[in-house]
Amino acid sequence: MTYINTINEKYTILVVDDEKAILDVVKAYLEKEGFEVITAVNGEEALNIFNKETLHLIILDLMLPKISGEEVCSKIRNTSSVPIIMLTAKIEEEDRINGIYIGADDYLVKPFSVRELVARTRALLRRTYKDFSPLADIFSFNQGDLTIDIKKMIVKKRDNIINLTTNEFKVLSALIKKPGEVFSREKLVEYAFGMDYEGFDRTMDTYIKNLRQKIEDNPKNPEYIITIYGMGYKFKIPNSMGGGKHENEKNTLK
Repeated sequence: MTYINTINEKYTILVVDDEKAILDVVKAYLEKEGFEVITAVNGEEALNIFNKETLHLIILDLMLPKISGEEVCSKIRNTSSVPIIMLTAKIEEEDRINGIYIGADDYLVKPFSVRELVARTRALLRRTYKDFSPLADIFSFNQGDLTIDIKKMIVKKRDNIINLTTNEFKVLSALIKKPGEVFSREKLVEYAFGMDYEGFDRTMDTYIKNLRQKIEDNPKNPEYIITIYGMGYKFKIPNSMGGGKHENEKNTLK
């Protein structure tokens, strides 16, 4: 396993809105909190910045010129799980649900409190990057077979980008932080999502199943995410990188 260390402790946030007054106020508040802030006034500019910069979070208005916020969000989700907070003047429940469906992690309706936006930003960053500040940014396993870029939230399988949901990325990140450690469902939920997560423990099985489908050569006989019968899951460095097989290891979910 190779760790590539390019740690930058300062989070970089992209704020996208076509209203300059909103951009200026949000930028000022976030910079006061110690964040590095980049701004964009339309969807096209936002995607150009996303492709060039290392971003830790995006605050994205839905109603943008050139390329809509919905399309920007969808394009970003094709290659990255970077957390996204959506801003919109739309107040209908269906609009909010659609925003979450296409990949937003949080949602704020205009007009909004900038202090609340900063609080939500801090909370989302804390949940997303929990316990990863001391670690390397990029993890490479089995001579580049699987590569995980923590900062950019990009996963590659033999240089091909794997599209993970935000929650799938959080589960994978939690597992790779301590390779070889066995996590119960409850412990993995707490470690990946925090104490305030409202999902069910059994949903972890679905996340694990989806991750295996995406990162394993043979999901029915996984070499990375292993089930320890009666105990839970662990991330295992492949045999080609050393390490023996645990006597209780099972390759299929029970």
